[in-house]
Amino acid sequence: MARTADLERNTAETQVRIRLNLDGDGQGLLETGLPFLDHMLDQVARHGSMDLEVRAQGDLHIDAHHTVEDIGIALGQALAIAVGDKRGIRRYGHAYVPLDEALSRVVVDISGRPGLSYDVSFTRARVGNFDVDLFLEFFQGFVNHAQVTLHIDNLKGRNAHHIAETVFKAFGRALRMALELDPRLPGTVPSTKGIL
Repeated sequence: MARTADLERNTAETQVRIRLNLDGDGQGLLETGLPFLDHMLDQVARHGSMDLEVRAQGDLHIDAHHTVEDIGIALGQALAIAVGDKRGIRRYGHAYVPLDEALSRVVVDISGRPGLSYDVSFTRARVGNFDVDLFLEFFQGFVNHAQVTLHIDNLKGRNAHHIAETVFKAFGRALRMALELDPRLPGTVPSTKGIL
């Protein structure tokens, strides 16, 4: 069973194309027009051991908000397609990731219910030209459309780049754990309800 998705999301503000293979080897092909976001998405691909292609064009002449949010939405939609009925997955995943002085924790439940708890305080408003407030919009769009519960906590850090990188690496690793096929429960839905 191929756990893949290939989708386009086109609006008056953005055009986003996502190709996702949950069982890839960590390859990222990222062209969002936002180099720092490309760097963060590459962390998700590598640490999530998934192949991720994101091509986006957006109204960056206004600002990056629509592009970042719509990439989160499209990635969430792609994940929902790729994971299908969730049979055989572990469902829950978590990761702590350090980078020098920074440490973040991400916990995910592939639950069928959207929920985001986001506790990340950056020490400055921008990394390069990228507005770090937009990461909240990315993750909110993702959870709403992936139908997952996601807890993101930055536990310590001073360098804003390091903080962001620990968040995205931990996000990739938590997804990897949750989406792995559980050899002890092949073909079963990991819920007492029998559906997620």
